Amino acid sequence: MSLDQELAGRTALVTGAGRGIGEAVVHALAGRGAAVLATDLAEEGIAALEKTYAGLVTARLLDVTDSTAVEELVAEAEHTLGPLDIAVNVAGILRGSPVADLKDEEWAATFAVNTHGVFHVSRSVSRRMTERGSGSIVTVASNAAGIPRTNMAAYAASKAAAVMFTKCLGLEVASRGVRCNTVSPGSTLTDMQRGMWAVGDEEAAARRVVEGDPATYRTGIPLGRIADPSDIADAVAFLVSDRARHITMHDLYVDGGATLRA
Repeated sequence: MSLDQELAGRTALVTGAGRGIGEAVVHALAGRGAAVLATDLAEEGIAALEKTYAGLVTARLLDVTDSTAVEELVAEAEHTLGPLDIAVNVAGILRGSPVADLKDEEWAATFAVNTHGVFHVSRSVSRRMTERGSGSIVTVASNAAGIPRTNMAAYAASKAAAVMFTKCLGLEVASRGVRCNTVSPGSTLTDMQRGMWAVGDEEAAARRVVEGDPATYRTGIPLGRIADPSDIADAVAFLVSDRARHITMHDLYVDGGATLRA
């Protein structure tokens, strides 16, 4: 079977689908034949995906921090779209600040989306997947979960928690045919990345990311380029496919070598 139809007949839930990596994941999955429930709070983005993939992508608003809303949507999706074979946790936020200046509400909001959201979605879908004896869950984390970053303590900690949660879930459900993996991107050209750059300084900022910044103890990117969202989405598409049928509890770094796997 060609890659453009390798996910035909499968149904996927993607959070954070309205832009960036989540949007790219929807393109990757739908482009391989999967029916996709694209969720986000960014209504315009998911509506555009529904229009592009008419009949294949269904757009729905979802706040992943609301466990009741997550459970209701998953139940509805299973009733109307069919059993969910795939779930991809992409929804995430970044609140960059030195720890001394980090506000309680910023810390709480970061964990509410990046960690609690992963828990809510994964718990809901895994309950159903284990009953059927099959399924694949992928959490998009960050290489910041594995190496310290200045001004990113809340983000890094929330992503590290999401990685370990996904691995623990993977261990619990492996015997019932469900695989759980994480994809950990490095710097990727998304709105989140651009939000850390000063206006009008994009070219120089991108160069600093690639070259590294000794002042912030940050290594560069050995491959010499910042990732496109599609680079991350292709890794996700591989992990949810049968080509990865013997891979679970794995954390796949897609960062051009930036962390040196430290």
